[in-house]
Amino acid sequence: MNHALIAGVDEAGRGPLAGSVFASAVILDPDKPIEGLTDSKKLSPKRRETLAVIIKSQSLAWAVASADVAEIDTLNILQATMLAMQRAVQLLSLRPTLVLVDGNRAPQIPMAVQTVIKGDLTIAAISAASILAKTARDASVMQLHEIYPNYAFDQHKGYGTALHLERLRALGPCAAHRRSFAPVRDWVRP
Repeated sequence: MNHALIAGVDEAGRGPLAGSVFASAVILDPDKPIEGLTDSKKLSPKRRETLAVIIKSQSLAWAVASADVAEIDTLNILQATMLAMQRAVQLLSLRPTLVLVDGNRAPQIPMAVQTVIKGDLTIAAISAASILAKTARDASVMQLHEIYPNYAFDQHKGYGTALHLERLRALGPCAAHRRSFAPVRDWVRP
């Protein structure tokens, strides 16, 4: 029987004040269902990591892509997110016949695409993409922590927490900060 190749797409990292935004595209194997897929935010970091390994080994195709801080600051976060999604779909080793994107906005891609609000909770392929995007972003944030340990990226993951804002006030932004985001823009030193 011929299955349609349906790719799920989701992003991670739109809200933080620092780091790249990530997107993933996943085409699951209908003959190898994966138990426990859901919105990555509902899973513990350990469970996400475990599922990421399973997703990568059992999917028909998967890809992770990003848009960096310069692209975010140049394009804006929405357009940078769409760019990361386009890149993830383009990197798939198989061409999907349908792309299902979490949320209400879809990137411009040369195949059928549908948006699904809360798709990361209801569509397994989008849940899988959510998990891969989140684990890739988390790994990236840990790399930022190694480069810029004084900012405590390992604790706040780049989000605008009290700790992060305190470090921004004390140190000013580093190269990983999104200068187009208001809280960072306020502390950019001339």
